[in-house]
Amino acid sequence: MDQLNEPSGNTHSTRALIELRKKILNGELAGGTRLFEVPLAEELEISRTPVREAMSRLAEEGLLDRVKSGGFVVRTFGFEDVVDAIELRGVLEGTAARLAAERGVSAEALAKMREIVRGLDACFGEAPDDVDFDAYSELNATFHIELAGLAGSEVVRREVARVARLPFASPSAFSPDLADIAAFRRSLNLAQEQHRSIVSAIAAREGSRAEALAREHARAARRNLEYVLREDRSLIDQLPGFALVVD
Repeated sequence: MDQLNEPSGNTHSTRALIELRKKILNGELAGGTRLFEVPLAEELEISRTPVREAMSRLAEEGLLDRVKSGGFVVRTFGFEDVVDAIELRGVLEGTAARLAAERGVSAEALAKMREIVRGLDACFGEAPDDVDFDAYSELNATFHIELAGLAGSEVVRREVARVARLPFASPSAFSPDLADIAAFRRSLNLAQEQHRSIVSAIAAREGSRAEALAREHARAARRNLEYVLREDRSLIDQLPGFALVVD
């Protein structure tokens, strides 16, 4: 999640947003569940206004649908919905990378990206399976937040953050929860090569290459999703947000 986008002026609104989002993604509030302000406010022990604001925000993120007669309902997602969200993130991050390369990035911003990449490199030990998944997941999220902002476009940054909140569209959707699966370990090695290449292309002002790399990089989430659905469905319970997906 893009923590920079969380409401900062109202602690109750922030808590309501975080708690409701968590309940939705972990399946406690299943797809199709009708939500109302009063019982949720009582459960969270806060007033109705923060709950109303949180539900409106979650509707903007795509996790809830408004009901004409009042209230909200938790959305469900088909497999193609999730694939589309992943593809959309790739398109938006590709656009961010291309614009950054074409417009140019400050030496300070490039240095920060390279520092993040070095930090990600340090997450890998000498043995093939020796990976600090927690540190990798945190730094990977930081890489993508910074990438979205390199173009200097608030519109692009905001829309990347929005789509990344949908189930499995997040850059870290499958990490570190599936750290014990060899297929996901291998995908991290490829992803790290792509991190380096994206930064290199932006620094070299190669817009088309930066865009293509970023779009391909986002597709790792799709490959991981397909692995779970087609190769090992026993992993479904380990994936936050899968309760919303109907395939």
